[in-house]
Amino acid sequence: MTTAMPPAVRRAARTVRADLPGLATVPTVGRFAVALVVAVLGSLAACAVVAAAAVALVPSLAGYDHLHVGDWAKLTVIGVVLACFGWPFAAAIWSRARLPFLVLTIVVTVASFVPDLWILRQGQPALGVLALAVMHVAVAVVTYPVLVLVAPQRRRAVPARAVREPGDTRPVKTT
Repeated sequence: MTTAMPPAVRRAARTVRADLPGLATVPTVGRFAVALVVAVLGSLAACAVVAAAAVALVPSLAGYDHLHVGDWAKLTVIGVVLACFGWPFAAAIWSRARLPFLVLTIVVTVASFVPDLWILRQGQPALGVLALAVMHVAVAVVTYPVLVLVAPQRRRAVPARAVREPGDTRPVKTT
């Protein structure tokens, strides 16, 4: 972590264990693009399965507006795209970003239940709202592994001066 940062920023970074590796560790653009498409399509498919299962299990939900594809699909795409763009940011903040990104994924997923609770309070059917909450979880379960596995965080390149042959006991020069 650079000392050119203001002390308050350095303290905040230490608090969340951010070592700020920078752009060298973000996923490659190509792999990120593939992960984004796979995450969006996988999340849409998962939500379609949840909606179909909800209607099959509770036929009275067949007319429930929030379970129609036009209602949940656009919000799913927006949410997944935003989540996907969070992954490179996490990779630039933490050298080992998978765990902090998992924690953020869980926090955001829990926060996504707030609108569900609000519409439940407005009188929406409880089982329909439960299906929506399950969709939020399904999106997280699809998106997180797709991002970290399809577009993995790159490792920082080891400086040439730090590479040694086996058996070399000379001290490494640092500048």
